[in-house]
Amino acid sequence: MTSAMSRDISTLIGVSFMTDRKTQSTDMAIAISAMVFSWDDSHNPVLNIERLQIKRSERVFIEGPSGSGKSTLLSLIAGVTIPQSGLVTVNGTQLNGISSTARDRFRADHIGFIYQMFNLIPFLTVVENVTLPCRFSRLRWDRAAARAGDVEAEAMQLLSKLGMADPALVHKPVTDLSVGQQQRVAAARALIGSPDILIADEPTSSLDSDHREAFIELLFKECDREQTTLVYVSHDRALETLFDRTIRLVDINTGTTGN
Repeated sequence: MTSAMSRDISTLIGVSFMTDRKTQSTDMAIAISAMVFSWDDSHNPVLNIERLQIKRSERVFIEGPSGSGKSTLLSLIAGVTIPQSGLVTVNGTQLNGISSTARDRFRADHIGFIYQMFNLIPFLTVVENVTLPCRFSRLRWDRAAARAGDVEAEAMQLLSKLGMADPALVHKPVTDLSVGQQQRVAAARALIGSPDILIADEPTSSLDSDHREAFIELLFKECDREQTTLVYVSHDRALETLFDRTIRLVDINTGTTGN
């Protein structure tokens, strides 16, 4: 894999090359205070959140209609963007107080993503997609290897737990899979290497209600295993009873609507 190709892939899956980084100890996985964000210099911010706190290992459902700023909030929590003012602290690290390179490194180590459109790499096999985050994070590589002996073995274990145990599937291109199968591959990729925080952005929008609930229960089991904080974002209020707590974005955001 060329360095240019690696950079393109890292942008697509939301990680970047990194070295190990220690963070300050805190009971809060995510702490936001007096945060204001806008996409330009206007006086109408997309997000204006006085306070948001999510504890370590908590399973939180963030609800909001389309255009309410959910994706923008996730981008800020991940350090992809930074606010004009206020503090965004994740795992004890103030993300808007470090460089963009350091934020990329932090994100690669500590945050796993499941996207609505999955963002799987079409020219890679199932198992190659799952192990990909470990190529950008030495910490996650070491965690995966310590758990299963090597990274590919950990990928296989995760796929098996997510109902993808068929050996005939794992070396296929992901383009040969059904939507439901691709979703499980995306979940395994997000979970590999035991990230501290898992962010799921409308990952079950294409599934029926029975399959949505079963998939969320699988996520819970894997997050419980490593005490991973789960931030699940959706407009579907039918799911919120499954979670420890619901945060309605319209209740905490006094800014205008956004993406």
